[in-house]
Amino acid sequence: MTNAKFQSEIQSLNTFVQTFCQGNKHSNPCTKEVQVDYKNESYFYKIHLCQECYKTISYSYIKLQSCPHEIKPRCRHCKKPCYNKKKWKELATIMRYSAIKLGLNKITKKVKNFFLS
Repeated sequence: MTNAKFQSEIQSLNTFVQTFCQGNKHSNPCTKEVQVDYKNESYFYKIHLCQECYKTISYSYIKLQSCPHEIKPRCRHCKKPCYNKKKWKELATIMRYSAIKLGLNKITKKVKNFFLS
């Protein structure tokens, strides 16, 4: 996977997990600066998550760093998934929730812009 694709995957993951954590009003969120290394490059991100979501995203970073595919398939279509079953289901729940929430936010903004302009 290219560095640009890796960075895009990490940014999407951050957005989805933060949306889930904030939307479910998890307790004691804290801001952390995270360094993720990939192919001799370091990427720095600020994330604002509770401890449980932080554990989930950290696990996902590790799995994404070690993904053996040059062209990364969607994890649900992968013939040899890296995630253990429990973590995969947990992340699938996060992705489903966040995709719906982010999609609804996008539609709401378009409707508001339509009526305000």
